[in-house]
Amino acid sequence: MEIAEGIEIVGLGIYVQNEQALIVSDLQLGYEEIMNRMGVLVPRFNYSEIKKSFESIFEELEARGVKEIGTVIINGDFKHEFGKILEQEWAEIIDTIAYLQKKCRKLVLVKGNHDVALEPIAKWKDVEFVDYVLLENGKTLVVHGDSLSFKEQLKKAERIIIGHEHPAVTIREGVKAETFKCFLKGKWKDRILIVLPSMNSMAIGNDVTKNKLLSPFLKKGVEEFEVWAVEDKPYYFGKIKDLE
Repeated sequence: MEIAEGIEIVGLGIYVQNEQALIVSDLQLGYEEIMNRMGVLVPRFNYSEIKKSFESIFEELEARGVKEIGTVIINGDFKHEFGKILEQEWAEIIDTIAYLQKKCRKLVLVKGNHDVALEPIAKWKDVEFVDYVLLENGKTLVVHGDSLSFKEQLKKAERIIIGHEHPAVTIREGVKAETFKCFLKGKWKDRILIVLPSMNSMAIGNDVTKNKLLSPFLKKGVEEFEVWAVEDKPYYFGKIKDLE
């Protein structure tokens, strides 16, 4: 399903056809260790579920005729702990890098607000670790979404792809209500803005129909954004204002 011209939703990621690029966001590896240290006893299944999600994405792309992925872009918050790399994070990051490098020609990590201590691992594993990625000759800007500091790139971009927000939406039918991860598409100024859901399987995300939004890209006009809720496949639900 296309969310924009030449950009397809696939699982919890998007595939940019012209660039043979798969983009996902907010894996937040090591989430459970942080919860355990806070005294919250949760089983450690985030990583295994993320691996399943990746396998499903690669199988779907292959079924669509994509024989080779040029680039996989992790659009920020690869890990969960802010200031250092914990034991669980270290093991899961190394394994994920090795896994994804077998699936594509190039792996790129975009720096998120949780990724302060990620650079040493990226250098060790010879993986690009950048503030943003420009695709389609600069027309598409891939950036985590926690900051508007990339002013020159924003001026030139026609489309912006962010994560950070972990968007989710609650669908109601009578007294029944369920919350789903979702993709959003709308406008930031005069640019197309696409917001990716989190790949973190420990939490659905931030309900955009009722909660305060975090990204500075989403401070105005979010009620006009279109919603694709994700379950077994993406489902189009119109604009946020209609769901509210």
